[in-house]
Amino acid sequence: MGLIWSLIVGGVAGWLAGRIMKSTGNGVLVNIILGLIGGVVGSLVFGVVGLQAYGTLGNLVMATVGAVVLIVLARAIRN
Repeated sequence: MGLIWSLIVGGVAGWLAGRIMKSTGNGVLVNIILGLIGGVVGSLVFGVVGLQAYGTLGNLVMATVGAVVLIVLARAIRN
């Protein structure tokens, strides 16, 4: 059940990051991948800042922040 829940949270986080950054054309699979990798990046960012995520909502926020960071980095590399 944990894997399924992680995929759901990752998909929602990727979708939210796409909406925040006004990114279009991302499919469900790209959103899930973006959210899952964003969770790892968000964990690193939160660790540097000294924060920790608790519960599903905290993990969703952390993954969304990480996914936004990934989108910003990808745009910077492209330009």
